[in-house]
Amino acid sequence: MRTHLAARRRVASALRAFGVVAVVFVCLFPFYWLINLSLRTGAELSNASLVPTDPTLRNYQSVLANGDFLAALANSAIVATTTTVLALVVGAPAAYALAKLPLRRKGLILAAVLSVTTFPAIAVAAPLFRLWTDIGLYNTIPGLVLPYLVFTLPLAIFILVAFFREVPDELEEAAALDGLDPWRSFLRIVMPLSAPGLVTAALLTFIFAWNEFLLAITLTSTPAARTVPAAIAFFTGSIQYEQPLGTIAAASVLISVPLVVLVVVFQRRIVSGLVSGALKG
Repeated sequence: MRTHLAARRRVASALRAFGVVAVVFVCLFPFYWLINLSLRTGAELSNASLVPTDPTLRNYQSVLANGDFLAALANSAIVATTTTVLALVVGAPAAYALAKLPLRRKGLILAAVLSVTTFPAIAVAAPLFRLWTDIGLYNTIPGLVLPYLVFTLPLAIFILVAFFREVPDELEEAAALDGLDPWRSFLRIVMPLSAPGLVTAALLTFIFAWNEFLLAITLTSTPAARTVPAAIAFFTGSIQYEQPLGTIAAASVLISVPLVVLVVVFQRRIVSGLVSGALKG
């Protein structure tokens, strides 16, 4: 009997290990293939081998020598950072009000805020294009930040509400007895205790703004405000008449590096934020 149970445990352990390996492979293989393509040029781009026969950094050199790409990289950093900061500055007080203040129909208000995320970006792209053209926001950095903020702010509020609700009221009452007004209590007590939620909301907002393509290509027309995802769509090959697959792959690898670094550095905060929000919300 014990031998049978031990055998079943070994089989179950092997199956779990196989499942983990399979999931990791499925998640990492597309990124590996992207790197594989980025190391090829010319006829090798049509070769389906798992390892490039003549790897080269020519595509990376071409991308890094492209002034429009570097300008787009700077634009993406500005747009993503600005959107993230504004989402936290506006979203944190709003989430605190929904979580702690005695407002009527707070659930309905939160549902109305979240309903904004149900609108597909393609449904608002054409009206925004017309409106931004009329008021002078077309092909500008603010013209991208504003719609990005509209789509990311509800998610930030939703994540932060779950964390603010779990901050004990006794702590704020004790802070009030010590002479702190509600605003300073929010900044000194509630915000530090909700750090995992703040990091999670900030990273998800940054990733959305960094990767967004549809609005970026609709609301910009020149490198002056074009972000990286839109700029990649205009890439050409390293030489004339060459398919730009290698160049696009190299650029995609380069713009993925900051996101990978951020996730690796803050992975514990992200997991803590997502799990705590799911369990406590």
